[in-house]
Amino acid sequence: MNKTAIVTGAGSGIGRACALALLAEGWSVALFGRRADALQASAALAGANAAHALVVPCDVGVEEQVAAAFASVAKAFGRLDLLFNNAGAGLPPQTPDAVSGADWRRVVDANLNGSFYCLAQAFRIMKAQRPMGGRIVNNGSISAYAPRPGSIAYTATKHAVSGLTRTAALDGRPFDIAVGQIDIGNAASEMTERMAQGVPQADGSIRAEPRMEMQAVVDAFMTMVRLPLSANMLFVNVMATKMPFVGRG
Repeated sequence: MNKTAIVTGAGSGIGRACALALLAEGWSVALFGRRADALQASAALAGANAAHALVVPCDVGVEEQVAAAFASVAKAFGRLDLLFNNAGAGLPPQTPDAVSGADWRRVVDANLNGSFYCLAQAFRIMKAQRPMGGRIVNNGSISAYAPRPGSIAYTATKHAVSGLTRTAALDGRPFDIAVGQIDIGNAASEMTERMAQGVPQADGSIRAEPRMEMQAVVDAFMTMVRLPLSANMLFVNVMATKMPFVGRG
């Protein structure tokens, strides 16, 4: 049986890399993201496997768009075996008093509300389909354990995503829905280019941080995905070995 997946934030970075890995293994993959041109570019990178990619422009922070997007995938694929809840956003480093309400809501919509809307739609499909069940992988963050200076909106929402993961993992048990989370630290991408130049540290200094190859994230993600539904990796932490996370600093 052909396996089917939705990857949100598939127009760049981690989402693009993981979507391409799924396509390379024969999955049919719906690529979600706000920019159709970026999604088309991701699909084109799949080469011969691009025929199994479905481009679905969607802002995950808008509930109505998410519902319509999932309905289109269910119609096109007939079932859903995997959701990678990857889409997210952050803000430039700043203290809480400098964060506007509009910026706060934008991050909450992208990271928390969007994750919930997609997770809820995936549950609806996975509960009703036969065979029942599927897998959901939420993209959390090392910030859920150790925040960076000036990251209150991003960190608060990633803490909340951990709550989604734990609760949904419990709620999914009767329906053979396995829910896990991948927490990623300093994968080499456009989003982390500034880390190589220097970013604020907890001691007030500015220092460059080591990054890891994107393939390490893909390998960890695919290890989670390849498990049978009878097994689950609830939380996976994959990070650049020498990044300043464990210990003082």
